[in-house]
Amino acid sequence: MTVERTLVLVKPDGVQRGLVGEVIRRLEFRGLKPVALKLMQIDEGLAGRHYAEHREKPFFPGLVGFVTSSPVVAMVWEAPNAVAMVRAMMGPTNPASAPPGTIRGDFAVDLGMNVIHGSDSPERAAEEVALFFEPSELVDWERTQSRWVVEAAG
Repeated sequence: MTVERTLVLVKPDGVQRGLVGEVIRRLEFRGLKPVALKLMQIDEGLAGRHYAEHREKPFFPGLVGFVTSSPVVAMVWEAPNAVAMVRAMMGPTNPASAPPGTIRGDFAVDLGMNVIHGSDSPERAAEEVALFFEPSELVDWERTQSRWVVEAAG
């Protein structure tokens, strides 16, 4: 079983609406393990690097403006298949098609303000984690309840 790490951001709208604790609660209850967490203000340089794939798209300036408008909570979560698990928990990017029970389905109504970001692949997760965290900020630790969450290979 391959353990993955993924970046999760509670975006400015989620921070302003007081949803940080709810997002963390859902991820912890699912069985993911936090390995890094910080409240931060994203500057335009970091926003540009994070959203570089969208640089030539017409919505890029608005995207950068939004993500730099207020603090975010940046986190790294770890679990087998963490990327896919977080993506499923988030729901589709457009909240109008996000089913109830997902974070976006329960808390978002607007495509631009959809509460949460999660890496879309293990490769991208590694890149995003490196953008937001220094290696020394990632904490390797053993959660004693893990044996009750993931069956040991044997």
